[in-house]
Amino acid sequence: MLGTDFFMELSNRGIQPSIQRAKILEFLWKERIHPTADDIFDHLHHEIPTLSRTTVYNTVKLFTEHNILQPLVIEDKEIRYDIDTSLHGHFKCESCGNIFDFKADNEGSAGIRELEGFQIRERHIYFKGLCSSCSNLK
Repeated sequence: MLGTDFFMELSNRGIQPSIQRAKILEFLWKERIHPTADDIFDHLHHEIPTLSRTTVYNTVKLFTEHNILQPLVIEDKEIRYDIDTSLHGHFKCESCGNIFDFKADNEGSAGIRELEGFQIRERHIYFKGLCSSCSNLK
């Protein structure tokens, strides 16, 4: 998807590039930690002192609208963001809070007879439990 030119990637996606947007995109692309908007702000505000939480929230909304990010709502009051917009699932560890990606089949909900004739626009696969590291601690 991306090279190292985050300004060009934004332009190619129809988004007016800015230093803040490019840095947010770079962070999301390099870190792959399924952050919240506040996590993004916390990681970048030391590097970009002019960055505001409002800018981060507006940027993740813009990136979501342009299909650069997909929001993950695994917990009721927490939205995390994933730069990988391909079809895949997520596992959230109830102990450490980390979110892990896993491959999902391509058939998905198209194989459910009860949904024949429906137009499916979104599909989410979430599991919760203990990751292998936390399971070994219990």
